[in-house]
Amino acid sequence: MMNPESKLIAAVDIGTTKVVAVVGRKLSNGGIEVLGIEKTPSTGVKRGVISNISETVNAIRMAVSSLESRLDIHITDVYVGMTGYAMKSFSNRTYKFIEPNSEISSFDVDQLRNDSYRISLDPGEKVVHVIPQDYTVDNESGEKNPVGMSGHRLEGFFHVVIGRMPIIKDIEKCIHRAGLNLAGIVLESLASSHGVLTEEEMEAGVVMIDIGGGTTDFALFYDGIIRHTAVIPFGGNTVTNDIKEGCSVLHKQAESLKKQFGSAIGSMTREDMVVAIPGMPGWEAKEISFQNLAYIIQARMEEIIEYIAYHIEKSGCYDKLGAGIVITGGGALLKNIAHLVKLKTGLDVRIGQPDRYLSKVVLPDEDNATYSTAIGLLLSSSLYTTPKFVEQKLFDASVDEDRAESPKQKRNTRTKSVKSKISKEAGYITGDLFGNLKKSIAGIFDEKDVEM
Repeated sequence: MMNPESKLIAAVDIGTTKVVAVVGRKLSNGGIEVLGIEKTPSTGVKRGVISNISETVNAIRMAVSSLESRLDIHITDVYVGMTGYAMKSFSNRTYKFIEPNSEISSFDVDQLRNDSYRISLDPGEKVVHVIPQDYTVDNESGEKNPVGMSGHRLEGFFHVVIGRMPIIKDIEKCIHRAGLNLAGIVLESLASSHGVLTEEEMEAGVVMIDIGGGTTDFALFYDGIIRHTAVIPFGGNTVTNDIKEGCSVLHKQAESLKKQFGSAIGSMTREDMVVAIPGMPGWEAKEISFQNLAYIIQARMEEIIEYIAYHIEKSGCYDKLGAGIVITGGGALLKNIAHLVKLKTGLDVRIGQPDRYLSKVVLPDEDNATYSTAIGLLLSSSLYTTPKFVEQKLFDASVDEDRAESPKQKRNTRTKSVKSKISKEAGYITGDLFGNLKKSIAGIFDEKDVEM
């Protein structure tokens, strides 16, 4: 979101190995045309969670500045992806009774959804997404849109994603320190899904696996609805560390071995092939067997696949995955990875790339899978971003009146109307409750003052 008239939208993917900035243009048919992508190495993130704010801020600034220079634009608002081992998700059921002789309204449906934001949470947790799955009207289950139907009892099923507030705060802090506004947060597995999956695959039943540097994101769709999400705390960096220890080489050498000569299946690798790794000064070169390298990689990939199989079983949708599994992310570039996943799960597998949103001028084909999350953030931003931090904005109006405007606040003036609109829409959750209470309390004191 830069200039409203140009319909531009921007996103930042803060990954473990890279930070990606992407800009696209909204099309009249609801699609997105990607205009440019820039990336820079990421050193301040571990397993999908920001560990060094200053390093992450510098990486964001570099990626965004490069994109601004190349496209001759000014980026102010960005959507950001969120992942990490602290993410949790589950299904939540809420219900309400409909007044006699009344039809179900959109207000009734919104009320059920908002109830899922009020669920009991552990200290330091926050609801990031509440995604509708389906509804039941009396005894009619599986309704996707019950508005206009007649019934006595409306029941809603929602997929709820929970994040840790410190992690959310760090994301917000990094974006603001980089001179940007946080337009919204999207779970990265959802973003990647919309970058590589088709509507037909989501309808038939599909699992999206995004193998990143620090984590592996999991999302399962069936009947066009998200059914299960998860974050597996292993990724490409874990494989690199295994190679480093197993072959006794430096980290950068292990990364090069994985990318250039690595394979996910040891038995499909030639036994007589070796590569010589230069030794440190005074030490001889070290020969690494391709097959030994592959077996090291296979062991870790099989562990990740076991987690994938566990989450498929947990979802209860194993026999409903007509489209099988789609693998994307940097780990999708690993040789024979699709074959290994198919071998271990018994499901059809393909490599997913966001090709239909990219031109060859923007990126080389072989790198496309690593940009699935960034492009997916553009596509899914309007679907999954919710009124975040509503509780922090309850008394913003009074605070802003007393606070002098800084240059950065003047820069953010363009987005004030949008934020106030979001706060009004989210009023049902917390805004009206505290707003009316505040007015009532003020009124009580006013009356007492008059009497005195």
